[in-house]
Amino acid sequence: MNGKIKGAIFDMDGLMLDTEKLYLRYWKQAAADFGYTMENRHVYAIRSLARKYSIPKLKSFFGEDFPTEEVRARRTELINAHIMEHGIDLKPGLFELLDYLKGKGVKLAVATATPRERTLMYLEKTGAIGYFDAVICGDMITNGKPDPDIYLTAASQLGLPPEECAALEDSPNGVQAGYSAGCHVLMIPDMTQPDSELMPLLSGVYKSLDKAAEYFEGRV
Repeated sequence: MNGKIKGAIFDMDGLMLDTEKLYLRYWKQAAADFGYTMENRHVYAIRSLARKYSIPKLKSFFGEDFPTEEVRARRTELINAHIMEHGIDLKPGLFELLDYLKGKGVKLAVATATPRERTLMYLEKTGAIGYFDAVICGDMITNGKPDPDIYLTAASQLGLPPEECAALEDSPNGVQAGYSAGCHVLMIPDMTQPDSELMPLLSGVYKSLDKAAEYFEGRV
């Protein structure tokens, strides 16, 4: 895509915060607590998915009797306990990129499937919240990722058309959401690399957030 970029919209888990490894670990532990064996592939399949998509997918894996909400609540309990004890690790280059974009006058937003209460807690705990002009969470919209609504809402909150925004993502479902919204989509892979179907949707792929600053040079 060509054209100036005036806004940057960040996913949170796995992109800014190194929390996807916690979701992987504790989805599996929570499921085991209820007698189910959840594998990595099951967790990967529901990354960044809105509940209306993740619930049917989990039931397709484990049967209609799978206690989705109970397992999810247990997973959240385990993650919160971990964070209270160990804190939250940041992904490399986060503040370097945020500082760079702020210095260029780019408006910044968060677009995450995580509920608002937990999102704000994470952003406050890491000191990142002050960078963002808007924070859009999964429980604030009707259709979550991979639908484009969360990116369309974030762009609207920034007062910009999506074509003037970059969407920064680590997961395939998030990439699809940003692309469908019409954003420039940059992927900083976390647990999975982009495949041949995902690559055409991407404006750039970078090893770390600070490296993604390359894409903005000459565009902001």
